Amino acid sequence: MSNVLEVKNLHVSFNTHGGEVQAVRGVSFDLKKGETLAIVGESGSGKSVTTKALMGLIPNPPGFIKEGEILFDGKDLAKEKEREMQKIRGKDISMIFQDPMTSLNPTMTIGKQIMEPLLKHQKLSKADAKKRAVELLKLVGLPNPELRIKQYPHQFSGGQRQRIVVAIALACNPKVLIADEPTTALDVTIQAQILELMKDLQKKIDTSIIFITHDLGVVANVADRVAVMYGGQIVEAGTVDEVFYDPKHPYTWGLLGSMPTTDTETNAKLVAIPGTPPDLLNPPKGDAFALRSEYALQIDMEQEPPYYQVSDTHIVKSWLLHPLAPQVEPPQVIKDRLRTMPSNYEQPVLVEEAK
Repeated sequence: MSNVLEVKNLHVSFNTHGGEVQAVRGVSFDLKKGETLAIVGESGSGKSVTTKALMGLIPNPPGFIKEGEILFDGKDLAKEKEREMQKIRGKDISMIFQDPMTSLNPTMTIGKQIMEPLLKHQKLSKADAKKRAVELLKLVGLPNPELRIKQYPHQFSGGQRQRIVVAIALACNPKVLIADEPTTALDVTIQAQILELMKDLQKKIDTSIIFITHDLGVVANVADRVAVMYGGQIVEAGTVDEVFYDPKHPYTWGLLGSMPTTDTETNAKLVAIPGTPPDLLNPPKGDAFALRSEYALQIDMEQEPPYYQVSDTHIVKSWLLHPLAPQVEPPQVIKDRLRTMPSNYEQPVLVEEAK
């Protein structure tokens, strides 16, 4: 399967009064046609900055792409001028933001807002753009689209507004759709509806999705592959099965352990990751997660770990995978939680149970 997007050694920094904040440090990944890649991690890990760089939305100043390539359609978006990015944004690469209310213009009808990318990028007539806007509202499941197209954002619920934002993002059938925590502002029931809507629409228009979230429960239901970010770097990446059921990085163990489950047998408590994320004004010399990890080795304090290839699709940035490193098993609470992880596929049997 061919790559729609390739990111190579991306570095993004921000100049501040205190110095240079290195928000993204050497991120590399690819996105294949029709797949969903989830990027997960706690606040400040660099998820949103990475995806905003893809869209050319890093405010300069103070932000800038220091190094790296963003390859899309034979172009390096990291080097494209703003005028060229305006032709790509909304047409080839679209984005859904966290809060649907702030994503919509309160002074414009939703019909005009859906028509805007159609008029700009597709060069449709107003009549054709309006017709297409009605079709898009039907596609995202809003009733009475002919009537509601004339209404303003405040006349819709939060879930309906997010459906409208999805319709705008999909108006030009983009090759890549970036969803930056699109369900964070919604309640659990509406969240499930939006996720189901996105999965259904992806099949219909065959787009590729980058899904940004801190909620691993969401990831299990929407993603094909997962990239775990920490301290501006990807520390583990692989298929959903690999990252959820065979995690190798202590940070991934921490994220999984902090997830609530509905399991009543284990009575497992939530596991908190001690400490705070690293100061990216002065990034750590070695492993960024070392000071928060009970599994840290001496070399973690002195030298940044390389990526180790666990399988063809699974990579991990940790010295624990070095052949000379001590053998470390995930904590028991993580193994217990893996048994009850929510997913939409059959859960693999753990090694202990298979014996």
